[in-house]
Order: sequence, then structure tokens, then C-alpha cells
Amino acid sequence: MSTVILWLRRDLRLHDLPALGAAHEAGSDILPVFVLDPALLGDSSVRTHVLFGALRALNDSYDGALVLRTGKPEEVIPKLVAEVGANSVHITLETTPFGRRRDERVRDALGETPLIATGSPYAIGPGTIFNGSGDPYKVFTPFSKAWRAHGWPRPAEVPADLTWRRGVDSEQLPDAPDLPEGMGVDEVSEAAAHDRWEEFSGEAVADYKDQRDLPSTDGTSRLSAQLKYGTIHPRTLLADLGGREGDGIFTFVSELAWREFYADVLWHNPSSVWTDLRQSLAAMPYDHPDDDPDTADLVDAWRAGKTGYPFVDAGMRQLLADGWMHNRVRMVTASFLVKHLHVWWPVGARHFMEHLIDGDIASNNHGWQWVAGTGTDAAPYFRVFNPITQGKRFDPNGDYIRRYVPELRHLDGKSVHEPWKALDGQAHGYPDPIVEHSAARSEALSRYEQAREEQSGGTS
Repeated sequence: MSTVILWLRRDLRLHDLPALGAAHEAGSDILPVFVLDPALLGDSSVRTHVLFGALRALNDSYDGALVLRTGKPEEVIPKLVAEVGANSVHITLETTPFGRRRDERVRDALGETPLIATGSPYAIGPGTIFNGSGDPYKVFTPFSKAWRAHGWPRPAEVPADLTWRRGVDSEQLPDAPDLPEGMGVDEVSEAAAHDRWEEFSGEAVADYKDQRDLPSTDGTSRLSAQLKYGTIHPRTLLADLGGREGDGIFTFVSELAWREFYADVLWHNPSSVWTDLRQSLAAMPYDHPDDDPDTADLVDAWRAGKTGYPFVDAGMRQLLADGWMHNRVRMVTASFLVKHLHVWWPVGARHFMEHLIDGDIASNNHGWQWVAGTGTDAAPYFRVFNPITQGKRFDPNGDYIRRYVPELRHLDGKSVHEPWKALDGQAHGYPDPIVEHSAARSEALSRYEQAREEQSGGTS
């Protein structure tokens, strides 16, 4: 009887899991393992809460066979190999800089025991697609065309005769960190992911192009956290959509391609995780909350959703209340921090990563760089979102704002976007704007011109 270890990370599911099939082919008994790595558990109490729920659900779907161990993976996995006499360790390929370094440490520690990667969290693994010159793509549109043309395999089948290794000691899953008072988050599990996909993949996905930018409607898939933890695989979604046409479906598939594009960019540029991908704005002068109390106060107001701009504040409060924020509003809130408060994007990216249950480092940080004008396919820095007109355009009746900003629920319709114009608009304590839009925009453009001049050696 031979045992193999299936070390799970961002693949917390039973179905469509190529690494499970590879493990089954390599041994008669499979020991599924999750390592509670202290280096990861401390980065977000919200995501730890969600993770523990996903692990409980996974253990049920694995018939109670999941083994939990706490510690550094490069110590835990080799010890477990020796304990059960495993002949190989199977994983889904990790693609983030942290994960790649960790897996190399584990591979080195395992010595002659192979660490075998099969599949990735993406329909097409990062580092697979190149342009005609053999270089990675730097712009989304040609990448997405090549990505669609490349295609992806069908979902992997669950082996029919799985045998789990039993009798191995497992730690008890600790109590999940409490969520902040009043906070509620979506369940993350394989069952919840498939339920949500079944609900969304009918008429909702057909209407996706028209509804996805309206935060007051349920117009998005809300699958980002499920994809982050791998409770469902994008290949499953793409297979279910195969053969269907329409603007909504094309746009939804494009959003999946954006996720894969950002993962590919990070694969080729690991330093871009916390630094500017493009250095064209390296000379940009930013204000730093650690250096200036006034800037710190402004950033605190942004974090708390008390900027005095209702659309921005609704988004920041949705983040704190739901552990999630609508993507259109993510762009607007990010732009406000970078271009109204003149703060470098990592300050905001870290706040998002602390609170988002779908906090995916590639998508989050490169999305921030898109707004900041320093990333791939970046919006030009001189494009400064007006938070009032953005709100009027994408939340015309103010329903989204009233949902998350109770101080403004007494205002009807579009008047909620400019409460200072109503006689009783701020009667319930809603704050004045912390900065004036036109002045902040002018300052952002002035700094942009300054950065361009310095970058070009003093000539513009």
C-alpha cells in the first residue's frame, strides 16, 4: 500500500482538481493536508474567518479525511512525509511570489521525495502565453485574444475509486476570529460557489455587460472570493459557458481573462507586487500618512468612509461591512486616495488586502496600479474620477449610497449625491467633503507635470 500527500492551498474543493487526479494515479491512498501557516494566518482576520469556514466544508466533502497541521510548510510537510511514508507530495502550482518561494523551500526540504505540481488556479497557467516575439504580453487586449485562442482543458473528473489515508493525527481547527460587530460575509465553500454560479449563470450572466457597473443591483457573479480560495475553478465556469454567445457572456469571460492577465504579469514581474510596474511616474511626489499627521487624518477618513463624498463613502463602508466592494466602486475609491489625497497606491492596496475576503494579491495590487497610472494597461494619471459624477452615473437613484450610509437615508433620489445642497442633507451627522474636488484635481495634475519633467531630465 502506497500513500501520497495532497497538499491543498488555493484549491479547496473536490471537483475539477487536477492535482487530486495526479495524486490518485501516483498512489493507492491519498492523505489530503492543509498547513495552517502562521505567516498567512496573520495577514487578515476576515480572510482567516472565511478560510476556516471553507476548511470545515472541505473536510466534510473529503469524508473527514482532511489533516490539519500548524507550522512552517518546509518543516511540516517533510515531517508528515516521514510519518506516513509518502512517496510523493502533490500540489496545485502556486504562482504568487510568496507561494513560489515557499514551495521552493519545501521542495528543497523534501530532498528525494518529489513535489509534483499539476494545474494552477487559472484556466491557463501564468507564464504560458507569449506574443509572437516570445515575450510576455504587457497589454490586456492582445493578451485576451491570445488567451481565448489558446483555449483550456476540460474540467478534471473526480477519480471514481478514491481512497483516503486514515488514522493520521490531525489538529483541531481553531475557533475562527470573530468578525467585527455588524459585519457579514458571504460563505466560501464549494457548495456555496456552485449554488451562486447556478444562480448567476442564467439570465444574470446574459445581462452582465449592462448590469455589472451598477452597485445597487446584484449584477456581478460575486464569485471572486470563491475563485481566490479555489472552491470553484475558472475552467468550470468557462466549460459551462462553452457554446453560449452574447455580449454579457463575452464581457464576463473577459473579466476572467483580466484575472489571468494580472496573474501572468505578476509571474513575470514579481517585484510589482508592492512597487510600480512601470517607472514612468517614479518621480511622482506623494504625501505619506506616516510622515504627516494631516495626511494620516485624511487617510483615516477615507478608510472609515467619512470623506464627505457619498459614493466613495458607500464603497469604503461596504468593504468594512461585507468584506467586499463592487468593482466599479473599487476604481473610484482607489482614485480618490491616489489623486484626491495624493497618497501612493500601496497604502490603499494594503487596506483592501486587510479587509477583502477576495484579497487576491495579483488582481488587487495591479488593479490599484491601473488606477494609479503605474501598471499594465494603466489609466493615464491625468484621468481623475469625479466622485460625484461617478455616483450619479452608476448609482443614479442613490440606492447603493443609502444602503451603506445611513446618515443620508432621509434624502430621496439623486439628491443623496450632494447632500450639502439640501437644507437637511447633513442633519444626521454626515461630514463635509475633506477635500475640494477641483482643487484636488488641479494638484494631482500639477504633480503629474512635475513628475514628467523630472523623469525627462527637466524638459517637458
